[in-house]
Amino acid sequence: MSAAPGRAPSVPDGSGPSALDGAVWRTVGDPLVAGAPEGPLRGLTVAVKDLFAVAGHRVGAGNPTWLRDARTEPEHAHAVADLLRGGASVRGIARTDELAYSVVGDNAHYGTPPNGAAPGAMPGGSSSGPASAVATGQVDVGLGSDTAGSIRVPASWQGLWGLRTTHGLVPRDGMLPLASSFDTVGWLVRDAATLAAVASWCLGPPGGPGLAPGSGRDPVLAPGRRLRLRVPAEVVAAADPSVADAFAALLDGWRAAGVADVETVEVGPLDRWFDAFRTVQGAEAWRVDGPWVTAHPGALGPALAERFAAAAAVTAADEARARADLDRLRADLRAVVTDALLVLPTTPGPAPARDAGAAELARVRAATLP
Repeated sequence: MSAAPGRAPSVPDGSGPSALDGAVWRTVGDPLVAGAPEGPLRGLTVAVKDLFAVAGHRVGAGNPTWLRDARTEPEHAHAVADLLRGGASVRGIARTDELAYSVVGDNAHYGTPPNGAAPGAMPGGSSSGPASAVATGQVDVGLGSDTAGSIRVPASWQGLWGLRTTHGLVPRDGMLPLASSFDTVGWLVRDAATLAAVASWCLGPPGGPGLAPGSGRDPVLAPGRRLRLRVPAEVVAAADPSVADAFAALLDGWRAAGVADVETVEVGPLDRWFDAFRTVQGAEAWRVDGPWVTAHPGALGPALAERFAAAAAVTAADEARARADLDRLRADLRAVVTDALLVLPTTPGPAPARDAGAAELARVRAATLP
C-alpha cells in the first residue's frame, strides 16, 4: 500500500499559505492527526472530506463564509475516529463542493480539483477533494459522504474503488448533513485490498477487530454460488453508447466464465425516480441549510444559489407526494433484489471537460443523478 509522496509542513487551519494544491486541500499536516500505533490500517493515510469533524479544526463545507463562522470541533467525527483507531493517519482535510450539494466536482471559491485519471476532465463531486487526493497518489484513502452519488461519481470518473455504505450502517455523528434521508458515509481507494481492509475494520463491531471471515454474509454472495444479477433496462438505455457497450461486454464475460446469470428487468421511467429524489432532497437541504443561506446573501456560487432557490420553492405538498413515490419505488426495488444483485453502469458517461459550460454541466448532473 502506497504512502503519501513527499512531506508537507502543517499550516494554520484555514489561514496562511496553502500547502500543496489549494483546490484539493484545505489544510494538511505531517500528519495532521496521527493514527493508533498499531492496527490493521497502520501506514495508511487519509484525506477527510471537509464535512467531517476533525478535533481542533473547523468544518468548512467548501465555502469560505461557512468556514469563517464555524466553531473549532472538540472531537472527531465517528467515521474519522474509526480510521484513527485502526491505525490510519489523517494527512489533511480535503475540499468538497459547496455544502456537498453538487455531483460534478467544481467549487466557485477554491477551484476544481484535478482528475487523476483523465487530465482536463472534471473530478466528480461532492467528494471531489478526497477523490483527487487518492487518484493522484497523495493519500491511500479518501473519507467522503454520498447523498446522490458523491462516492460513485468521483470513483467512476477517476478510476477508483468506491464504497457507498448502506444508509445508517456507519454513524454520521460529526458529519455535516445535507439531506438525512440519503446521506451516508463512504470511502475511495485505488485498490480492492485497501477497500477490503478499511471496510472490514470500520464495519466491524465497535472497537473490535473488524469483520470475522464470513460474518454478515449475504446468502446471495455465498462462496461457490452462481451469482444472480439483474440489470435495469432503463438505466442501460440512458447510458452513452460507449458505456452501454462496455457494460454489455462485462456481462458477457461473466456469463462466459460461468460466474453469473444475468436477467434484464424494468424499473420504470427514470424521471420518476429523479423527481421524487430531487424533491425530498431539496426539502431536506433547505431545512438544514436554508436559514444559513438566507442569512448570508451572496455567499454561494451562482450554480449553488440557483439550486437552493429551487429547494426553497418545494412545498409541503410537493414533499409529501414525493415521499409517497419514494415509498412505492423502494418497495419495487426491494422486490427486484430479494434474491439477486442489481448491477448497472456507475455513471452514464465519462467525465465532462473542465471547461464545459454551465448548461453542459447541468445536463451531466441531471443525467447522472437518477
